[in-house]
Amino acid sequence: MESKELVEKIFANEKRYVSRAISIIETGNSISTELLKEIHKKTGKAYRIGITGPPGAGKSTLTNQIAKFYRKQNKTVGIIAVDPTSPFSGGALLGDRVRMNEIGMDSGVFIRSMATRGSLGGLSKKTIDAADVLDAAGYDYIIFETVGVGQSELDIAKAADTTIVVLVPESGDSIQAMKAGLMEIADFFVLNKSDRPGADTAITAVKTILMLREHSTKSWLPNILKAVASENNGTKEIADEIERHKEFLQTNNLLQEKREENFRARIKEIVELLIRNELWKNQREEKLNEHLKQVVEGGASPYQVAETLFNDYKQGS
Repeated sequence: MESKELVEKIFANEKRYVSRAISIIETGNSISTELLKEIHKKTGKAYRIGITGPPGAGKSTLTNQIAKFYRKQNKTVGIIAVDPTSPFSGGALLGDRVRMNEIGMDSGVFIRSMATRGSLGGLSKKTIDAADVLDAAGYDYIIFETVGVGQSELDIAKAADTTIVVLVPESGDSIQAMKAGLMEIADFFVLNKSDRPGADTAITAVKTILMLREHSTKSWLPNILKAVASENNGTKEIADEIERHKEFLQTNNLLQEKREENFRARIKEIVELLIRNELWKNQREEKLNEHLKQVVEGGASPYQVAETLFNDYKQGS
């Protein structure tokens, strides 16, 4: 299929071709680059929501309930479930898709599992590209549900317009340790399984940390909502809070600013990748191997070798 025809199929939201486009993007070849260039003009309309938090917090169940809520409002939802990469096969563990079977057959919902592929930020490097495909396909909301690995989930803040951190009462003792990372990216918190003992203690711990965050007159103050996702309790309140945050961003001209910052970071990452790929061309890898013995024996430092290779790159040799 020609690229132009595939782009038209994406714009028409034909699921089979949307899925094919994401598969092409995962390969990272030149075709995927051209595809992303073509679809960009149709992106920017979808509102992107990040759902993250520690393992076992019920993120998939919550995602399922939020998607069902939006569908009742006749809104379409694209879900990207970012799974841990298998160290043996490199594939994704599709547990999230199994848990979302309830909405998987809905024509207004698109679910895709993607492997982290070693990304420490909790998002695959291709996840944002895949979100662009769903955006171009016309989905109203795109939900990233990320692998729960704690503080390293910081990429989500660069991809989502609203970031939700999901906690459970058992998180209470570990919240203090999370504050330097995961706790700082939340636009609001959801205490899931709030019918369990320790819920009030966890909420108090979150509130204590929030008091330490810097606030200005235009600052958004993160809220803490209770939910029991397995019983669909608290879903409407969460959707309302997403809308409240969206309105806050738009009213204060922060949504555009936030997206500009996200694009700035993304463009830098793309440029760095292009430079890295170019840097190791022209037998430069072989030159590196030639210098390794000197480094091991102490005849040259890693910095000297790196500078030599970089100067070769600048001179085009």
